[in-house]
Amino acid sequence: MTLDQDQNQPNNETNEDKQTDSNQNGKIDRPGRQFYIPSQIVDEFGEKGRDHLNKPFRAQFLLALTAGSFMTFGAVFSILLASGVETKGIYHLLSGLGFASGYAMVFISGSVLFTEINVLLPSYLFNKSGLMKANIYKFWISSYIGNILGAFLVAVLIQFSASLSDPFYSELSMYLDHKMKFLDHGVKGWFEILVSGILANWLIGMAAFLTTAARDITGKFLGTMLPVILFVAGNFQHSAANMGYFSMGFLANDNYTWYEYIFFNLLPASIGNLIGGGILVSLLFSYAYKEDIQTSLGKS
Repeated sequence: MTLDQDQNQPNNETNEDKQTDSNQNGKIDRPGRQFYIPSQIVDEFGEKGRDHLNKPFRAQFLLALTAGSFMTFGAVFSILLASGVETKGIYHLLSGLGFASGYAMVFISGSVLFTEINVLLPSYLFNKSGLMKANIYKFWISSYIGNILGAFLVAVLIQFSASLSDPFYSELSMYLDHKMKFLDHGVKGWFEILVSGILANWLIGMAAFLTTAARDITGKFLGTMLPVILFVAGNFQHSAANMGYFSMGFLANDNYTWYEYIFFNLLPASIGNLIGGGILVSLLFSYAYKEDIQTSLGKS
């Protein structure tokens, strides 16, 4: 998209969205929509996926580090908000609101989160040939590694700051036990995490969907919060979120080892997240609105 096209886009959207009725008394202007329709959202997913992919590697990796750091901040805030709350409903609500702050920072800042890329990139690829290009998979892997390193870096800084009290770490241990409960189920537990990961990124994909649909900052925050609260309350396994919790847990206690975190949670959750975001959000809506999508993706 050229600079002139970009500058003209708001005017074009206003003209498209404004409906005018005429009668004997003259014209009546109706306000335009305050959100994008689904086909526009899928098209925007593809545009964002292309923009991320075309960034220099240093920018991709730095934005991945930033996104991972926001996950640890979100994890910490979710624990702080819900700590000491006895009523389950309010506990889940506050915990979800806390973590939604991390996702809001990711979505608004344009940071590169592995689980969001699982929605954006497939939307780009489904409208363009060339799935086997090496830079696509390099980007996918670098975003995952960058998210882990960013989450761990913030956890280290928080630990060195000595800002958090003992009740926080007691609550953190409870969170970790809740997320690692599948460890006792063996192979069955591994596949349970995978299915839980599908559900988690289906919801986060819809958070990206709702956030993209909104045209104002308030709508973007609300669109982020609702699916995030649901996945946190349901204990659905979201790899990016768990990176924040596990980074804090790894430094705070020795209840679980690093390979248990990675191989018995992050790995199956990541596979599930890829399926949930790539198939149940990106592919599903791309196919459903295929005829409606007006996109320049893949065109020179």
